[in-house]
Amino acid sequence: MALKAEEEQFLPSTPGKFKDKWSSGKNRQFYRCFASTSTMFLWALFLVALTAAYLSFQSFVDSGNKFFSAACGGAHWEKQIRSSAQIHRHNGFAVLVTGAAGFVGSHVSLALKKRGDGVVGLDNFNNYYDVSLKKARKSLLNNHNIFIVEGDINDGRMLAKLFEIVHFSHVMHLAAQAGVRYAMENPQSYVHSNIAGLVSLLEACKTADPQPAIVWASSSSVYGLNDKVPFSESDQTDRPASLYAATKKAGEEITHTYNHIYGLSITGLRFFTVYGPWGRPDMAYFSFTRNILQGKPITVYRGKNRVDLARDFTYIDDIVRGCVASLDTSKKSTGSGGKKRGPAQYRIFNLGNTSPVTVPQMVGILEKQLRVKAKKNVIEMPGNGDVPFTHANISSARRELGYKPTTDLQTGLKKFVKWYLSYYGYNNGQSVK
Repeated sequence: MALKAEEEQFLPSTPGKFKDKWSSGKNRQFYRCFASTSTMFLWALFLVALTAAYLSFQSFVDSGNKFFSAACGGAHWEKQIRSSAQIHRHNGFAVLVTGAAGFVGSHVSLALKKRGDGVVGLDNFNNYYDVSLKKARKSLLNNHNIFIVEGDINDGRMLAKLFEIVHFSHVMHLAAQAGVRYAMENPQSYVHSNIAGLVSLLEACKTADPQPAIVWASSSSVYGLNDKVPFSESDQTDRPASLYAATKKAGEEITHTYNHIYGLSITGLRFFTVYGPWGRPDMAYFSFTRNILQGKPITVYRGKNRVDLARDFTYIDDIVRGCVASLDTSKKSTGSGGKKRGPAQYRIFNLGNTSPVTVPQMVGILEKQLRVKAKKNVIEMPGNGDVPFTHANISSARRELGYKPTTDLQTGLKKFVKWYLSYYGYNNGQSVK
């Protein structure tokens, strides 16, 4: 109908009148030429309109497919997930690991896969630090047949689809916005990831059948301004020193609520300054290594009264053993078909090395391993959310998880430096890239 209306704009309404007007042979010839030109013009218009409509429709279909692929994937996507979730040991687990392209997440995923558990990763690959490092971790996991879904943990539709494809027995929730100081620049990212993201995941878990047991990463930062040492799980944690700490404390209260109301089995782990190969570039030991090798000065903070800061540095392999032990000792409150198994389990553990080391001592170890003297700027610690010291009491984890850290800082940093020099291509302190 639209095309007919367009044609009527160019053709006479009464052909007889048109003929009378052009009665001579010469005029008839001109008319035929005019009519032919008009017809060609109309056909050209029609073809242009048809092409535009097709391209518009194709663009709509393509964008729809891209949206669907990003949100829920397709047949190939689902096949990759199922393959990654395949269990290869007796009584093994099917584990969803969030933050799988992160530091701890990648190590835990590899440990689970190597012992025969099914592992599916989830990560949004945000740009808080070098995304290429996260992509490199992803490639490492891919080489071990671990598939990482690229998506945001706040995407409820995607989470529902994952739980529909795989009946996860466990969830290892390590996705979070990390870092203490960055919260002063981008506070919204902490609320989005550490609070809203946690709630989104718990919502997906509470409706899953069967409900998975959940182990998630809290932080030693929840101890905040606590001056009682070593830090114990029974200590008060109501004086956070940073927004990051506040979001982790909020997470502990939120998980307790979901445990109480919905019967979710939940274990929270308070990590103490995790370090090691494939670590985070925003951590002090990592940035110090980079700057020392490049001949740049490093900033070493001191506390009040010129007291050196101290951290309970915990090597990544020890943390991984604690995470895996937490999964192994988790007791789900429901079984297949939603049948109750008993009261829901709720636990919190410190995972530390219980041997604090001062920051200057840590720098000294790096200098020895790198064989380069650091250029140090020593200044008083600003009010940016950092705390002067951390020290873990790990008696509960030792008793209930069999957790026993075995790597001291000197050994751990030696392994980190070896990885760093290999990954970034340094030779005698000079980049070969």
